[in-house]
Amino acid sequence: MINKIVAIQGNNPSSLNPLTDTTIFLAHEIQRKKYDIFYYDPRDLSIINTKVVAKGFFIKFDYNKKKIFKILKKKKLDLTTCKFILIRQDPPFNLEYISSTYILDIIKDKVKIINNPTSIRNISEKLYSAKYQKFMPKTIFSQNIVDIKKFFKANKKIILKPIHGYSGNDIHLLNKFNLSFIKKFIKKHNHIMCQKYLPNISKGDKRVFLINGKVVGAISRVPKKGSFLSNMSKGAKPSITKLTKIEKKISKLVAYDLKKENIFFAGIDFIDQKLNGDINITSPTGLKTLYDLSKINLAKTFWKELKI
Repeated sequence: MINKIVAIQGNNPSSLNPLTDTTIFLAHEIQRKKYDIFYYDPRDLSIINTKVVAKGFFIKFDYNKKKIFKILKKKKLDLTTCKFILIRQDPPFNLEYISSTYILDIIKDKVKIINNPTSIRNISEKLYSAKYQKFMPKTIFSQNIVDIKKFFKANKKIILKPIHGYSGNDIHLLNKFNLSFIKKFIKKHNHIMCQKYLPNISKGDKRVFLINGKVVGAISRVPKKGSFLSNMSKGAKPSITKLTKIEKKISKLVAYDLKKENIFFAGIDFIDQKLNGDINITSPTGLKTLYDLSKINLAKTFWKELKI
């Protein structure tokens, strides 16, 4: 019989913000079902004598306590003894992230892993959106200076994003073509995403939550004054929102495609009814914020869809 254990591969719990963190929110919900939470850092994942093991600790989360978590017991655990494994460490999607997906691939037929490690590795959060370009602002993916300059001339104002960036880091608004800056940016990030700037970002974007191929909820995030970044980590203010017919149609299409790719949980973003090209599958966030705004508990939906 499989133990009632949920393993979480994530960043140190002390680095998480309990007011907004989705990982804690998911863990807290499954604890109600009498599951134990085993927590480990991806650096502590190993293959020992053909077994995939992790050095970590059993942990309990409690929103009513001043310190949100309590470490119960340190342990080296054979991860096949778990019922579920949640991959919840922050990007960047780097070589360490890739290595962890290869290690977890070994046991993905023995334990339900969310999201599927093979799928995470195969789906680039930015590049995957190339198949949806008709729903997006004008966008190119390139490291060719001539193509980027041509794109800038055609669109006047553009956003530059690293292909493997996250949380609004290293995103730049280009009002004038600065050759030396772009060369440095490409040298640092290689291929980059260039997108026509949408001024209505000042009114906010929409984060849409997709669980098991279904569109299950959304929040809006309005950038702080003088900013074009809608990430809450960059000071954006969240609010409740509804999706338009266009946004619903696109969201359902992406949800359907991601389910076929074995992606269980994802977040996609819209600006001015256009998909902004970030298909968040490595560690989607926002469920706790939605709950605080609306009392809609998508953590319950998450676990219900897994048929616990």
